[in-house]
Amino acid sequence: MKATKIKMKRGCTESNNVQEIDSILLDVTGIYHKKEQLHDYLLQNPNTIQVNIYPYPNLIPAKSIYGERYVRSEDNDTRQDNLKVIAH
Repeated sequence: MKATKIKMKRGCTESNNVQEIDSILLDVTGIYHKKEQLHDYLLQNPNTIQVNIYPYPNLIPAKSIYGERYVRSEDNDTRQDNLKVIAH
């Protein structure tokens, strides 16, 4: 499965913080899924969703210091999280 687009939270369109992502479009479903839903899905199904940009890193579940569930891409040698690079 590939994450192909993101929607940012209202008022956060220019943010580089992946915690500000509202939802993510998956290629197999063709619909946007809330980041919290994907967080929970990835806890049960790790390594099943990749960002649709080279080097195709896996999405991984994460939690903020305030307990907010979100997802981010695995670390690689890019300067910015690959999830923020895909179109939105």
